[in-house]
Amino acid sequence: MSDGYTGRVVPGGPADVRELDRLVITKFSVGPHDNNVFLLRCRETGEQLLVDAPTDAARLLEAVGNGGLATILMTHNHGDHWQALREVADATGARILAHPLDAGKLPVPPTALVEEGDEVRVGACGLEVVHLAGHTPGGIALLYRDPGGPPHLFSGDSLFPGGVGNTGDDPERFRSLMTDVESKVFARLPDETWVYPGHGNDTTLGAERPSLPEWWARGW
Repeated sequence: MSDGYTGRVVPGGPADVRELDRLVITKFSVGPHDNNVFLLRCRETGEQLLVDAPTDAARLLEAVGNGGLATILMTHNHGDHWQALREVADATGARILAHPLDAGKLPVPPTALVEEGDEVRVGACGLEVVHLAGHTPGGIALLYRDPGGPPHLFSGDSLFPGGVGNTGDDPERFRSLMTDVESKVFARLPDETWVYPGHGNDTTLGAERPSLPEWWARGW
């Protein structure tokens, strides 16, 4: 894409903003684990959705601004992704969405549960829930099929540049995550799909697809 967006951000540094036809994506990083935060805003209605609430609630609320926050979507239940969840939810009144298999370990009970194939609305924009089990049992990604361009996948800690998320050296968890990522992501989506992971730089499916056999062979 030639919109000037790179997705390269650092903790405490400036945000990078991508303006699609219907959706604005703001990415910035917070905390010692370089956690990415993605704020999605519907251009038509102004409604906003936050993907994860890692830490630094003040920074998150500053990004939300006066427009309010309708939804917080939790990609999974690891602690580095929810340190600011209670404070941001209390300050904004946003509903919290999570997969049922991960919901019990969140510090705040979700407002609603989402599963494979469910649609999450951000104003006039719809995003699809993709369940990717392995990093955690209820890990999810959020897929936006942009009418004006390639798809956009917010992958949480399930898919990164160079491999899938950490599965704790557990062969069963690794097979589960690789199978889900291969069948639900790579088999369904084109190479141009932009991937926004929970930490670090973005990637595309085309950049990662040739390495799938290597990932399977190495087991992580």
